[in-house]
Amino acid sequence: MDNRDLYRLALRAMEHAYAPYSHYQVGAALLSEDGRVFTGVNVENASYGATICAERTACVKAVSEGARSFTKLAVVCSQGRATMCGICRQFLSEFGVDLTVITGEDEEHLTETKLSALLPEDFQLKK
Repeated sequence: MDNRDLYRLALRAMEHAYAPYSHYQVGAALLSEDGRVFTGVNVENASYGATICAERTACVKAVSEGARSFTKLAVVCSQGRATMCGICRQFLSEFGVDLTVITGEDEEHLTETKLSALLPEDFQLKK
């Protein structure tokens, strides 16, 4: 799957975001090593702390379906180029820092960044 295809899946997923407080809708599409794609959206909550980001939603769906290794993640938002928050960076690093993160204003202007560059000193416990 190429970057544009993954970006488009994240864009379609974003339509289902639940963001009544911030109006900042986010969609994510996570590609597993076995070729499956898991999408996610941000789901806000009135208590704010219970809000979950699109990236973590996609990852939780993937893990619940048995996926543990990922190659790419596309992230889109309703207000321009998306950037992952620190919690999502740390959360995804649990499954590997070689993940390629794809973002952009639109599918014609995509950028790739390794998760290791976004979170150079991730916290890891010995497994």
